[in-house]
Amino acid sequence: MRYFVITGHKAVTTGDFKLDDIAGGAGRLDIMVRCVNSAFFLSHNLRKDVEIYLVLEGGEDAPKTVVFRGADLKYLNPDERSTSSLIRNALLKKISPGQELKSSPGVYINRMSFADVLEKLSKLGSFVYLKEDGIDCREYEFPENPIFVLGDNHDLTEDEENLLLSYSPDKICIGPHSLHADHCMIIVHNEADRREA
Repeated sequence: MRYFVITGHKAVTTGDFKLDDIAGGAGRLDIMVRCVNSAFFLSHNLRKDVEIYLVLEGGEDAPKTVVFRGADLKYLNPDERSTSSLIRNALLKKISPGQELKSSPGVYINRMSFADVLEKLSKLGSFVYLKEDGIDCREYEFPENPIFVLGDNHDLTEDEENLLLSYSPDKICIGPHSLHADHCMIIVHNEADRREA
């Protein structure tokens, strides 16, 4: 299994945004949407061995986490609008702390914070922090069940980074230039695929 954790520092936690304005009115939810697509899509297929945790930290109702689980994921299409709609439908669910609800097959909503997500996933695999000062991913031996952690269009905050570092993650970089989060995900998928092949 491969896991991805993405922090949306300004991404809204309510479903009252317009699907035509996910970059502005939804707090750069467009980044989260592209990350979902990069996590799952193959040509004419979906990856079933992937889960992505979108930690949404913007707004008074924060935090909330939307989880996509490839094993039972349906209705995911390559366009950003339909992925945004899946996230919005999840955010419209009324949930209480400690509760997780399914909003559609493979899509879940809960009130986990970044710290909660890390604690939960720490029991399932090994953390891999995508960071510019890490070792080159081409020289890296990927662990079984890697948990890739990265920020949106901003780095993790100091508190978030310190929390992640308390789990002693491996640090890897994917090349000489800083790339968009969704592009980084495709590259680590490709590197891991090559090793598995």
